Amino acid sequence: MTQPETLLEITDLDVFYGDFQALFGVSMSVTRGCATALVGANGAGKTTLLRTIAGAQAASAGAVSYGGSDITAAPPHRRIARGIALVPEGRKLFPSLTVEENIQVGAAAAASAQWPLQRIYDTFPMIAQRRRQRASTLSGGEQQAVAIGRALAAGPSLLLLDEISLGLAPVVVEGLYETLSGLRSAGATIVLVEQDLRRAMDACDDLVCLLEGRVALAAPVADVTRDQVVAAYFGEGAP
Repeated sequence: MTQPETLLEITDLDVFYGDFQALFGVSMSVTRGCATALVGANGAGKTTLLRTIAGAQAASAGAVSYGGSDITAAPPHRRIARGIALVPEGRKLFPSLTVEENIQVGAAAAASAQWPLQRIYDTFPMIAQRRRQRASTLSGGEQQAVAIGRALAAGPSLLLLDEISLGLAPVVVEGLYETLSGLRSAGATIVLVEQDLRRAMDACDDLVCLLEGRVALAAPVADVTRDQVVAAYFGEGAP
């Protein structure tokens, strides 16, 4: 049997914002073709970890290995070219640009033959008819679809998703997660930050729980219960 391939390996990662330490010796691995849920309370370090993987935040110590190569010191544009794409919390679209122009920003970073515009529109039909509209005129769900489409335009082998359901109506969230299920079926590797534990555990193969900048629990989803994850989430002792 073929052994699963580790796509991303993080070892003993420390991250600071000035004098404030946000991550303490974080280690985790992500298997190619799998989805990993990254959970934890507000301020646990989830967004910091995603930003560090993407190169938007520098590591103070430790290492980030991607596809077997050390990328700890690589700048963000090199990581995008290698196949790492971040969908940031709050979407961070260019409000004055159209839907299509926002998506083309991702294609300009690292254009992908696998994700031409038409495939993105087919994946997110909610924005297909709004391609000429400015991003500022879209609903929250439509903006989130554009943000994911922008990331896909770069043809990522690793998709980092930070709170994609935040502030959206339940029916919109369901649609986004159906799309993620399709991406997973197509072989995408995903790291997903999600506050809804049930949804995170349903959508992912593996789970990492952060508590005050440290890994409190890391395991396959099938090997842990929701109660064990909640205990780690709130620091209530070993699960």
